[in-house]
Amino acid sequence: MATETDAARDRVLAARASLGEELETLEASVRAAIDVPAKIRRSPGKAAAVVGGTAFLAVGGPRRLFRAGRRAVFGAPPPLPEAMLPKEIEKALRGLGDDGDKVRGALERDFATYAAQAQRDRSRTRTLLLLTVARPLLGSAAKAAGSWLFRTDDEGFQARLAEIRGRTKATTPAAGEGVQPSVDDEVGGVSGL
Repeated sequence: MATETDAARDRVLAARASLGEELETLEASVRAAIDVPAKIRRSPGKAAAVVGGTAFLAVGGPRRLFRAGRRAVFGAPPPLPEAMLPKEIEKALRGLGDDGDKVRGALERDFATYAAQAQRDRSRTRTLLLLTVARPLLGSAAKAAGSWLFRTDDEGFQARLAEIRGRTKATTPAAGEGVQPSVDDEVGGVSGL
């Protein structure tokens, strides 16, 4: 009976030690992954690239870059004409007499509404096409930036693990010191059943 109890106690102590090592490893991994200042010190170029890319997206850089590229390829858009209506319509409006201003205003308002609607439709199509192309690229860039930011490098991980193990050894009493836990404490108080 005592042999089974000793074996159970040894298994519990081994499981506890294994859990403690796994917790140390997990803590070191998490601390190394979120230690952004250390990552910046180790590779400031990559950190600057991540910050610059994020800022570029935040201020609408892709849209501005697309517009600049379009202007470089196709040239600047032509300026708006002084008169918005064709000459034949201008002649017809002038021939209407006193009522011409009202007719002209109504026509211009209708044309402005049509032009605004057509611009919105073109903008939606352009935005849809741009998002169709840009969304996968931006998604993969964000994924790469996130994986770089939260990855655990071996150097930082080993330093954090040594730090945590040193702290753990400093807080736990050495073998033979302090009070030895009873078998009931190790098994979780099973004897009270």
